[in-house]
Amino acid sequence: MSATDLLELFLRFMTLSLMAVGGAITLVPEMHRFVVDERSWLTDYEFTSSIALAQAAPGPNILFVTLIGWNAAGPLGALATTIGIMLPASILALHAHRWANHRAEMPLVRAFRAGMIPITIGLLLATAWVLAEPNLSNPVLMLTSLAVAIITVRTKLNPLWLIAAGGVAGILFGG
Repeated sequence: MSATDLLELFLRFMTLSLMAVGGAITLVPEMHRFVVDERSWLTDYEFTSSIALAQAAPGPNILFVTLIGWNAAGPLGALATTIGIMLPASILALHAHRWANHRAEMPLVRAFRAGMIPITIGLLLATAWVLAEPNLSNPVLMLTSLAVAIITVRTKLNPLWLIAAGGVAGILFGG
């Protein structure tokens, strides 16, 4: 990857960080569009595997961004994506939090916070679609995903059991 490509990766992730309503995971569809569809730096499989591996590993939820950068461009790619996603969002969040806390009772602040809930849910659903799309042709994996979603909503079962079940289904029935 050239220096220009690394700069583009860094700048794209900086821009994305300002849209991270609900966390970086909500940006997965746009990350996918950029690194897989537009630039072909990763395949669908590599992209999805990066997220799965990072989510299974202990540590911060945002590790998948670093892994996407690493798989696209090695250590410099990991650095570009991590700093790009963290820096602007952290600075903005700090200042916005301070401002909103001093004005929590203003109707505008309350309306903004209430309006962000459906946006976050929509972004999470878009993320779920992008991650599930490569397996749409596999009915066993789709049924497993549906079952996990229902069990998650309706029970208090430890998610580790569901992750294990998904892993077994992937091993047995995945491509």
